[in-house]
Amino acid sequence: MNLFAVFAVLLIVVVSAFILPPLWLGLRAPKSQADRKEANVAIFRDQLAELVREKSDGSLAEADFEQARHELQRRLLEEVEPADAALAAKATHGPSRKTAMVILVLLPIFGLLGYGILGNPTALDPVQTAAPQEMTPEKINEMVTGLAEKLKADPDNIPGWLMLARSYKSMGRYAEAVDAYSHAEKGIGDDPDQLASYAETIAMANGKGITGKAIQLIEQALKINPNHGHSLFLAGAAAMEAGQNKKGIAYWEALLPQVEPGSEIDQMLQSGLAKMRAAK
Repeated sequence: MNLFAVFAVLLIVVVSAFILPPLWLGLRAPKSQADRKEANVAIFRDQLAELVREKSDGSLAEADFEQARHELQRRLLEEVEPADAALAAKATHGPSRKTAMVILVLLPIFGLLGYGILGNPTALDPVQTAAPQEMTPEKINEMVTGLAEKLKADPDNIPGWLMLARSYKSMGRYAEAVDAYSHAEKGIGDDPDQLASYAETIAMANGKGITGKAIQLIEQALKINPNHGHSLFLAGAAAMEAGQNKKGIAYWEALLPQVEPGSEIDQMLQSGLAKMRAAK
């Protein structure tokens, strides 16, 4: 039995445990509470189906799937716990065992029919459902290399060059990231996020701090958006490196309202500002 089937059976059992006893024994909770529980069970069912779908697509790791599934089960169990004494005292009697039997029979049938109409039945076939590949460093490197080869035949693909640049940057291959950014430069002139990332990559590649072209890119980004956080940070760092403390203080004081007080970045900015103020 595949994973989906296991959870489908589990869901039917839990929902049945919630629905059938009141009908069989004739206990009905007050309408407002019953409506609320019914809505929560429906939400649980939708969330569980979404988790299974994401795991099948490979967009959700096994560990994250298990953690989310356990949390959903915990929340559902909280919703289906027996009502307290006060609510039980208000419960009314009116057993409907025929209805209970009909639901018990039709619930799995309607569930399967609904999935057949709205779902993806082929996903239940273990032969057709391939397990997501583990993204090893070798696999990532292979994918990046493949992208670089494709871009040689499509040099005007700006989004492709930006993806390649970010990939190289995340891998610590800064010189190659700078080269990729250079191919996309004409397409990022009005995007402060990309300009700041390009400038930062240049500084990482040369190992000599934020100078030359990197500063030009930062200034270009700040002309587009004077409050751009990444650019303000880089501009302040460049000014501090150059001994231009007054400019550095102005940049980082403008950045402070954008960061969470007491956070690591806030503490670093405060420390840098104190050094620049002392050196003025």
